[in-house]
Amino acid sequence: MRRKDRDQKTMNHPTHRRCRSFRNEGISLLALLALTATASAQGDAAPHSFAEAFFISHAVDVNGVRSVEWLGSLVIWLLMATSVASIGLIGQLAAANRRATIAPEVVMHRAAEYVDAGRYRETMTMLGESDAESDFATILLGGLERAPAGFQSMEGGLEQAATEVVARRTRHVEILNVIGQVSPMVGLFGTVYGMILAFQSIVASGGNADPVLLAGGIGTALVTTFWGLVVAIPALAGYAALRGRLDASLTEAISEAETILEKFRPGDAASDARLQAASESPKP
Repeated sequence: MRRKDRDQKTMNHPTHRRCRSFRNEGISLLALLALTATASAQGDAAPHSFAEAFFISHAVDVNGVRSVEWLGSLVIWLLMATSVASIGLIGQLAAANRRATIAPEVVMHRAAEYVDAGRYRETMTMLGESDAESDFATILLGGLERAPAGFQSMEGGLEQAATEVVARRTRHVEILNVIGQVSPMVGLFGTVYGMILAFQSIVASGGNADPVLLAGGIGTALVTTFWGLVVAIPALAGYAALRGRLDASLTEAISEAETILEKFRPGDAASDARLQAASESPKP
């Protein structure tokens, strides 16, 4: 199956649709928070719960009037939406990078049996079927398709197919690493911005700032740091777990494909006969 067909199949995967649902929920959450912030901004000195500080950044002027601090709130909402998206992405990647889709044991054993029996055309037909679609099948096909050009060409085809498969898989998983690395930086931006607000309140009060005035900026600094860590910790943990499992499955698929291809290496009568038969066998 072509790369375009594989990508289309991934897009239609139920887990990918669930990931899009997570993103839609994140957008709805942002809209709800925006409405809440607008309503909160209309109330000057109304009491606010402690939990609200984790979702909306507030500022207090010298007259004690509370208002929504929009930039700090946007940083918080951005990190919250990223957290929801990253959890959905972890689930989608966990389903897409299962061992059954990379190195299915049944397909590997069947391919080895077909090659031993000299059923080369059937091997390629089986590897190209949709129910046998896997990274192992793509890698082995990359080598078997070049049988007419000789064994060295088969090795080159296998290596090229393996490189493409590994790059495609790791590129998708790498998104989690990027999220885990960038989200603390976004939180740090909110931290610095919150401290700037706190120092501005000190300057505005002539150096005798009321603790209530300082609370808004310090609260923004701490809450944005909190959400940055909430995003980064699951993303990096998920990346480490998925990357480890992905590397193990890809290594197994490549190793098994190389083992099967070694049966065509010239050097003895059986290997020469296999290579000759594979070269003369028409493509399915």
